[in-house]
Amino acid sequence: MRLTYPTNIKIVRVPCTGKVDVMHLLRCFQEGADGVYCVGCMEGNCHYNQGNLRCRERVEYIHELLEEIGIEGDRVRMYNLSSGEGPTFAKYAQEMTDHIMSLGPNPLKAKPRKAAASA
Repeated sequence: MRLTYPTNIKIVRVPCTGKVDVMHLLRCFQEGADGVYCVGCMEGNCHYNQGNLRCRERVEYIHELLEEIGIEGDRVRMYNLSSGEGPTFAKYAQEMTDHIMSLGPNPLKAKPRKAAASA
């Protein structure tokens, strides 16, 4: 089965979402990502015990942090899926892309610098 999801999504695979650190999430925004979402195991079914719960806590923390600095906290989300739910993954990818498009670009994106004129 071929799944279709937006081409602007970059997938970063990790052994467990519990390995996704706050710094990883913040760096995504710092480097210009308009939004970030983590997809982990169903709650209660984590192969590494509670990795998905740790990731959810980190995502919620980043949500609050973004709100504090005046950026929509909804630019970061957490989804839980089992490995057999490919069509649902594609649906969530489209949903997140549509949501981020409605919010607009990341306000932290570096604006191009003007070249210094030489005298």
